[in-house]
Amino acid sequence: NRAVTANELSATVTALALEIASKSQMTIKMGKQAFYAQLEHDLDTAYAMTARVMVDNLLRRDAQEGIAAFIAKRDPQWTDQ
Repeated sequence: NRAVTANELSATVTALALEIASKSQMTIKMGKQAFYAQLEHDLDTAYAMTARVMVDNLLRRDAQEGIAAFIAKRDPQWTDQ
């Protein structure tokens, strides 16, 4: 989050959108679905739900690729799997 001037708004929003778009689409989708699903529940249930989603995400190929790419200091190659 940050505040920008009106003149910087479009470029800032575009840069943020491009950053998000460069990530694993599967992971973004899982995260958004979990976020909206947990809104309807109490805090304990929401934490339990999202914890399961995080574990499921870590078992996916894209999570392993992201970790490997980070360690190797290279760009990840997402497969959305």
